[in-house]
Amino acid sequence: MTTAADIMHRGAQWIPAHETLDRAAQLMRQLDVGALPISDENERLCGILTDRDIVVGCVAMGHDPAKVTAGDMAKGTPRWVAADADVDAVLDEMQGHQIRRLPVIENKRLVGMISEADLAKYLTDEQLAGWVESVYARS
Repeated sequence: MTTAADIMHRGAQWIPAHETLDRAAQLMRQLDVGALPISDENERLCGILTDRDIVVGCVAMGHDPAKVTAGDMAKGTPRWVAADADVDAVLDEMQGHQIRRLPVIENKRLVGMISEADLAKYLTDEQLAGWVESVYARS
């Protein structure tokens, strides 16, 4: 059985909720990623910040990314999957919530992220086509 831990990108890092968006953008550049999980003061997942969130939700709205925090951008209930979840559970979570990036948690700690690129490496063509149709469908 292939698990979330088998397909995830290891080395994912949190951005603390109190960090500013300019710092988040610098970290994204440094890590070469387009999204960062947001952690609260207890290092628990409280959201996901994407590069698009920074551009559309902050810069395009005329806000200063040096003054807006990652926590300000956290909305809704963050989705995640356990490291030992099978690929079907990963797909169900991502498809069911139309999300493109999924944090992987083990022992209440972030251990990785699953992105579209990770899925493309491990899924069959049929699984990938179903995922794309579900996640990119307009609701």
